[in-house]
Amino acid sequence: MSAHPVSRFGHVELEDFPDDLRERVAPIAEKSGFVPNVFRALARRPRELRAFLDYHDALMDPGGGAGPGAAEGADEGLSKAERELIVVATSAANHCTYCVVAHGAILRIRTKDPEIADRVAANPFGVDLSERQRAIVDLALQLALESATLTDADLDQAREAGLTDDEIWDVGAITALFALSNRMAHLTALQPNPEFFTMGR
Repeated sequence: MSAHPVSRFGHVELEDFPDDLRERVAPIAEKSGFVPNVFRALARRPRELRAFLDYHDALMDPGGGAGPGAAEGADEGLSKAERELIVVATSAANHCTYCVVAHGAILRIRTKDPEIADRVAANPFGVDLSERQRAIVDLALQLALESATLTDADLDQAREAGLTDDEIWDVGAITALFALSNRMAHLTALQPNPEFFTMGR
């Protein structure tokens, strides 16, 4: 266990957030029963936390609502489970413990499958997935690890598996956002909340 309970740069408790951020994060904390440590760590830089939340919500929850306790709601394009699948697979490839644990919990909840997150995290390259899921994960992994190698042929392969251009864009944007998140988690030595480990099991 790290010597830092949340982040090596310290953290901010919810009651000390700026008013607008406290109002935004409080419903997430109420639904899940805790404040995810990523918010507590990034709250040291409120402008950056606002920007992160805006982009996160635009990509991960286009129908509205947020956080691990949010209702499933109507999906647009990629399902909410597929969006979480991208995060777990690419975070595993990037060796980001925080994002694997936190989004693994959400993936278990979205899929109602207590094993999927562990299987994806252990080997995102070889885990048994549906053809569509495999296409999503393969594209995300290529973008996460070797984005300069992406060709039109790779995109055509994703289209052949049934992905629309908007869904392909979402795969890329989610992968890119969580590449940032993964690296910030490494910089801060961000620790997963203990509650994440048992959610959805």
